[in-house]
Amino acid sequence: MELTYERRGHGPPLVLLHGIGHHWQAWAPVLDRLAAAHDVIAVDLPGFGGSPPLPPGTPYTAEAMADAIDAFCTRLGVREPDVAGNSFGGYVALELASRGVIRTAAALSPAGFWSEPELVYARAVLKLLRSATSTMPPGRRAAVAESPLGRILSHGLLVAHPSKLSPQAVTDAAQALRESRGFDQTLDSFVWMMPPAPPKVPVTIAWGERDRLLLRRQAVRAARWSGQRVKLLKGCGHVPMSDDPALVARVLHEATLPGAPETAD
Repeated sequence: MELTYERRGHGPPLVLLHGIGHHWQAWAPVLDRLAAAHDVIAVDLPGFGGSPPLPPGTPYTAEAMADAIDAFCTRLGVREPDVAGNSFGGYVALELASRGVIRTAAALSPAGFWSEPELVYARAVLKLLRSATSTMPPGRRAAVAESPLGRILSHGLLVAHPSKLSPQAVTDAAQALRESRGFDQTLDSFVWMMPPAPPKVPVTIAWGERDRLLLRRQAVRAARWSGQRVKLLKGCGHVPMSDDPALVARVLHEATLPGAPETAD
């Protein structure tokens, strides 16, 4: 299947994966910084953004998404890329690391390391955000995006500094969430999501200090899984790319330092 993506820069390939209900534009604040040293490929997961849904009968699980990204890279002629993901995309990156089909993985506040109450809370918040964007009249959506208070109310649980989001970014993110065809089935799959198998390649996990969706105490479980300390993204929320683009770009650059992958011509 063909997936929508944005590609910039030159160098070792770095594939970027967004979270549930988002789109590749979540990475826009850091794309140019990363493209200075990488062939950056920010992709819409199947059923999200501009990408088509998964084939009929295919479950919306992290494993299915990993299959789709692996096949996507093969079609592009990209061998063993570095992969970075946020939230659900972070889990997919770690799933690919457990398969050993990528060179390195970096996960920013990855899903899957929650307790049962934390999962119930996260699913409730995501359902509320989806419902709010789906029922709000178009005129009201524009007003929310333009208002500093509106940006706080609509994105305060996702980013630490909603004021840094442009009205257009807020509008586009709301549309992506509202029109996510894979949202409901993906959210349902969270109930059965367990940490992936141990990684076969180097992994880096970072967590927003002010993550209000997947609370930072979940980083302790991620650290046990990875066998290493989790990097703390100071002053950042669950989707940290707009909170501190320089910090996120630096963490991802450092995550890719062990060696260099190859790409096919």
